[in-house]
Amino acid sequence: MTPLLEIKRLNKRFGGLIAVNDISFHVNEGESLGLIGPNGAGKTTIFNLVMAELKQTAGEIYFQGEEISRQPTHERVKRGIVRTYQVPRPFHEMPVSGNIQVGMMPDSVRAMIMSAPDVEREMEIARSVGFGEREFAQYPSELSMGDLRRLELARTIAADPKLLLLDEVFAGLTVGEISQISELLMEKRKQGLTYVIVSHDLRSLAPLVDRVVAMSFGATIAEGTFDEVIADKSVQEAYLGQ
Repeated sequence: MTPLLEIKRLNKRFGGLIAVNDISFHVNEGESLGLIGPNGAGKTTIFNLVMAELKQTAGEIYFQGEEISRQPTHERVKRGIVRTYQVPRPFHEMPVSGNIQVGMMPDSVRAMIMSAPDVEREMEIARSVGFGEREFAQYPSELSMGDLRRLELARTIAADPKLLLLDEVFAGLTVGEISQISELLMEKRKQGLTYVIVSHDLRSLAPLVDRVVAMSFGATIAEGTFDEVIADKSVQEAYLGQ
């Protein structure tokens, strides 16, 4: 089976600093992959490379069997790759409904001008991440951090992604908010959403992933099931400080 996403010998250097060092891994369609490691391991850099927000120094990126290493960000988004950020990036001048509508917009400018808002679909997406009618009309400045992360998820889900890259979606959340986001991701996982998730919250990550890739200093140090990776001595030394 051809992987949905395949990364081959990916490298990224910033001058003399090696941020990503010869990384290779794949994600199959319908799979959920965890990407873990200490701060500075290169996890977010991987996402930036997959989204063409950074240009790799060497290596190749394949999506649905086709190399996309030289394609710009908007082409990768059109293919169905979307991401969230460690710090949410909502459109502050728009309410929740408007932010979701942006995610639903078609590619063509003409189509955007001619198309009418699909309010029913917007509400469906809003409800799927736990928003009610009150939040639907609120602006980002009125939302909690947990709500902002749900808004990011809603906007990415609205784009009907084939692959979702989730960067520290639990950061800064309360226990209750983490539980809500986890339940949402487990439901989306059951529905067949493919995602790669970066998280330091290993307890919350465990039930959300099929496999885990562990990184340290830009390189892969272990790969396997969650239990296999956490039991790996090199992971315990590098990530857990044991």
